[in-house]
Amino acid sequence: MGRIGLLTRTAAIALALSASILPSGDGWQVSAPGEPFAATFSIVAVDLAAGEVGVVVQSKFPNVRPIIPWAEAGVGAIATQSYINVSYGPRGLALLRNGASAEETLRVLIGHDPKRDLRQVGVIDAQGDAASWTGANCFDWAGGIAGTSSGGKGEVITGAGFAAQGNTLVGRETVEVLARTFEETTGSLADRLVAAIVAGAKAGGDRRGEQSAALLVKREGAGYDGTTDDLVDISVYDHPHPLQELQRLYKLHKLHYFRTDAGNLLPIDSALCTELQGILSDKAYKGVAFYGGPINGVFDAKTKQALQNFMGWENYDVRIRDDVQIDREVLEDIRSNYAQWKAKTQ
Repeated sequence: MGRIGLLTRTAAIALALSASILPSGDGWQVSAPGEPFAATFSIVAVDLAAGEVGVVVQSKFPNVRPIIPWAEAGVGAIATQSYINVSYGPRGLALLRNGASAEETLRVLIGHDPKRDLRQVGVIDAQGDAASWTGANCFDWAGGIAGTSSGGKGEVITGAGFAAQGNTLVGRETVEVLARTFEETTGSLADRLVAAIVAGAKAGGDRRGEQSAALLVKREGAGYDGTTDDLVDISVYDHPHPLQELQRLYKLHKLHYFRTDAGNLLPIDSALCTELQGILSDKAYKGVAFYGGPINGVFDAKTKQALQNFMGWENYDVRIRDDVQIDREVLEDIRSNYAQWKAKTQ
């Protein structure tokens, strides 16, 4: 689309939505320098094959989760930072939901904000088109990368797949490593986002240090019981090492919220059944004897019911099975927890 066409379409979308999402005059503005300032680096991205959109962010500012990362399944994701205009999140998602591209959304947002030079924002739409803006008055080092495009202050950059941006950084290496790691890492979208933000921090990160972090990934029907789109929603409010804590929480989240990968299934043979029966019958372990039958390595209905009850007790809900198999990750966690308890009690 040519520049005239882009501007015309952008203006039309902004006009069409203005009555409901773009208040005029002072209603749009918030007052800098009294606004929250978050020295931050972030990346917004999509996995088109999986239908996932997400954001990861680290900042020298407490509790960034409610103000910086925004995402909606099938719509896109936004990170709003520097002197934060929080309304960029819901307003930007509304624009995307109503058909605007990432670039169009970004131009509408900054075009209606007289303090745009204080802002930094990354936007990605559900088609994978990305755009990033770094205001001229953001603290150095500040800039971004969108796909294969890179830019500094005062310019909108566009690309595909992701937008990475940061301000008040040690140097541009943080954003470069953030982008490169995301591109080179394999795994799920959340895996790649976590790897990228950790690598970015190691490459320099925020000049002022660390304080909080957040990871937000959405996919239709991906929530705990399939009724929400919340695949991952993790917030580290205030921590001396927020990215280490984010990694720990993400590992815990995957175990208790992600469904079983078919490649991780193990058959419950006689030896494994005997081991499980021993753990399930140890009343001292949890104060409950989940299994009261013989320890004979036979995975009968009573043993299966005991294992299902134990897995529910230990919050492995989404990985409970009704066949003669067990999730390898669940088994490893059961073994590890039981061994640690045994070591403490001996």
